[in-house]
Amino acid sequence: MAIDLKDKTLQELEQIVPGLGGQKYLAKYIFSFIHAQGISDINQITPLSKAFRQKLLTNSYFVSQLKIADRLIDPDGTVKYLFELGDGNRIETVLLPSRTRRTICISTQAVCAMNCLFCATGRMKFKRDLTAAEIVDQLNTIEKESGEKITNVVYMGMGEPLSNYEAVIKAVRILNDPSGKNIGIRHQTISTCGHADGIRKLSGESIRPRLAISLNACSDITRDKLMPINIEYPLSKLLQAIKFYQAQTRMRVTFEYVLIKGLNDSISDARMLIRLLKGLMCNVNLIEYNPHPGCNLTASDLKTIQKFATVLTKANFETSIRYRMGRKIRAACGQLGSNPNRD
Repeated sequence: MAIDLKDKTLQELEQIVPGLGGQKYLAKYIFSFIHAQGISDINQITPLSKAFRQKLLTNSYFVSQLKIADRLIDPDGTVKYLFELGDGNRIETVLLPSRTRRTICISTQAVCAMNCLFCATGRMKFKRDLTAAEIVDQLNTIEKESGEKITNVVYMGMGEPLSNYEAVIKAVRILNDPSGKNIGIRHQTISTCGHADGIRKLSGESIRPRLAISLNACSDITRDKLMPINIEYPLSKLLQAIKFYQAQTRMRVTFEYVLIKGLNDSISDARMLIRLLKGLMCNVNLIEYNPHPGCNLTASDLKTIQKFATVLTKANFETSIRYRMGRKIRAACGQLGSNPNRD
């Protein structure tokens, strides 16, 4: 069976190399050439002897490479990439540039099984989990294609990251490694729609990326309508997991809240949110709902969003409003999989 070297951490490579008769230190060359220099051919790892390169090839080792199938640019500078995987499945990844940083919104699954009402990705049929190599190569390929250094990584593209736990954590480790991209752990954020078991598991990791929770409602009745995962992990269970996570890590959590007209955007909802989050170390991101084909929800108007934010701020919650970016190319939150060139 063919083995993808891009899918291995440095520590895993340090176990593989001696087994093939090479010195352990050669693993760092392999890792660095793949992740720091972006090579996709074993023969390009020139510090390795020709004989050892051939041994890798003979033993069915290879270096995978994502294919860019399409690239869309929004007037606001947002770039959406459509990647084709080796088996023909496709995923989307978003580059969000600003004056001070370059953030990439990475997919972790080929489509998503969570079926959130407000998300276009949920309308599509789930295909499969991505490998760690396919996750990290979104960043590798975009850096190489754009010529820009990525500073921040958010695992909140297509898919639920904590449903593909092992591959996502491996990707975090690979991107954090100083011999590769060296993306700081505080510059990586895992965003979950509320996978309580995954949150508990994350609290036991030796590396601790930031954690964001897609909340979007303050009652189980409303959240059940918006997010089917709430049936398995209702608010009480989710909050217990978050409290456990914070007790273990002492880390702040970001709560993401998509505002939808007449459903979760009233002053009463804001006050319920304050009561729900009381005692947690957290901040709140309010997100404008982004429409997509097949969904008749309506976005809250800006005045309503600002009033909602004011209530939270007066209660001493750090609150920000995430304004739409990439909406014209359907690259905004909840729009991935809804491509203006294909719909």
